Formats: sequence, C-alpha cells, structure tokens
Amino acid sequence: MTDFTSGSEPGPVVVGIDGSQQARRAALWAADEAVRRGRSLHFVHATDTDGREAFLNASDVLRISGEGRELLDDTAMAVTERHRGLLVTTELSHSAPAVSLHAAVAPEGVLVVGHRGLGGFNSLLLGSVGLKVAAGADTAVIVVRGDADADETNTVLVAVRDEHDLVCARHAARAAVARKSALRMLHVWNVLPSAGNVATMLDGMDELAKGRMGCVTAVADLVRDEFPELTVHVDAESSMSVATVLIEASHQADLVMGGRRSPGYIGPTLGHATHTLIHHAHCPVELIPRLQPRHGSAL
Repeated sequence: MTDFTSGSEPGPVVVGIDGSQQARRAALWAADEAVRRGRSLHFVHATDTDGREAFLNASDVLRISGEGRELLDDTAMAVTERHRGLLVTTELSHSAPAVSLHAAVAPEGVLVVGHRGLGGFNSLLLGSVGLKVAAGADTAVIVVRGDADADETNTVLVAVRDEHDLVCARHAARAAVARKSALRMLHVWNVLPSAGNVATMLDGMDELAKGRMGCVTAVADLVRDEFPELTVHVDAESSMSVATVLIEASHQADLVMGGRRSPGYIGPTLGHATHTLIHHAHCPVELIPRLQPRHGSAL
C-alpha cells in the first residue's frame, strides 16, 4: 500500500454521509481513493439531535438515531462489497455535521464531502455543511464533484502560484503516483492586479511573468527530483479570472488540488477562486491547508 503522507502515520479518509445521492457517491468515490492511498475509511453521520433537543422528545431521538445507524451500516456494507480488504469504521454523532466531521478527522487525515446535501435548493452548488467543512478544517478536504460516469483522464491538476505551494504540489504528486497518473502544474496569472503596477511598462510585464514562471518551474524541478517516476507538465495562463481557467482545466483532470488559505482574523474563510472552483469544477477538488497566513492562497 502507498503511504500518502510524508511523516506521521496516515489518518483515515473521513466521509460525511446524510442519505443524499451526492453523499452516497462521495462515499463510493472516497472508498476508491482510500484504497489508492493505502488508508482506512471512516463514515460519519451527524444527527444534530443535541442542537435540537428542545424540539425533540426521547422517541424522536431514538428514531433519528436508528435511521442514522441503518444508513451507516448500509453504506459500509456497500463499500466492503466493493473493496473486501478495506478497513471501514462508522460513527453516529449527535452533534452538528461540520463539528462532527472536524472532530472525527486525524491531523494527517482527509475529509470528504459531497457537493450538495439534503438541504437547500436542488442545484449544483455546494451545500452549507460542505462550505463549513471546507472553510473550517485544518486538514485536507475533498469536495466530490463531476460526472460519476466520466472517462478518466489520468491527470491530477494542481494550482501553483509560487514557491510556497511546494507542499501542495507534493500532495498532488503523491495523489498522481497513487493513481498512476501524470501531474499537471498550472500557474494562472491574474493580469488585473499586475496591470495596475506596470500599466505603462510592457518590458516590466514580461519580466514579472518570467519571474512568476521561474518560481513554478523551481517547484516542478523539486517535485521531479522527489518523484522521478512521475510525469510532470508545467503550464501557465494569463486571465482576468483564476477560477475560470481552473474550472475549464478541470474538464481534463480526475482531481484538482490547490492550497487553501489559513483562517483569517474574521474566522474561517475561502478565497474567491477557491469558493468558485468548489461550486463549479468538473471533477473532485482537494484543498490542502496552507498554514502560513502571510502566504495567502494559491486559489
């Protein structure tokens, strides 16, 4: 099995399930991914009965808990039939969904959520629970999006802004190796902020672009040295919208990875590009915590 981490013992892949079709698909996708990464799988169903105890009587709590336990057992059975050797555990929590998932994941674990839950409008947008999980987690979070029947592209896409995204690029490289896929590093240069700085200096624009690509190339070289068996492609595009480029590129990827900014002084948050990507990507998106606040976000 592949040790997907570089250091401590890998934690399980933790999946939130709520009975929705999206969560069911996320559970099956996460099982495949757990096998690839050599990890166990842990399902969590949160009833949130603790937060609603004023409105529920004892029989309601028993009924909700029973339904949750049945959902967990049915999902675990479906997964073990698909992957006989996979270690699967389950957890019934009485807390709120996002709180339960954050509490269940280990420091080196991975959280997986579907792109939409039972609540809200029947749309393609990520549900409120998924947003809370993605914004508040200090571990990797995967939002399972895209067509379940889509053909594999054998490509992992990682967004790289500068040298501070080396950690994220390494995570993406391990994912690509586990999938026996190629790694595509994509740098998207947002021309709007730069244009204001060098509006009348076209030569300065060229130098700035070269400097940015130099950082990305240096990251790619380090990844190639560490993973000599991996095919690494480096691309760069300029656009007024980083998210638009990444969403379009996700058509040709099995997994998109990027660095997520640290929680700010106003609380957990997602950058604009990250927020847009996890709502509209055409394949699963994995967000890797970028723990240095001064470094901002790759997405």
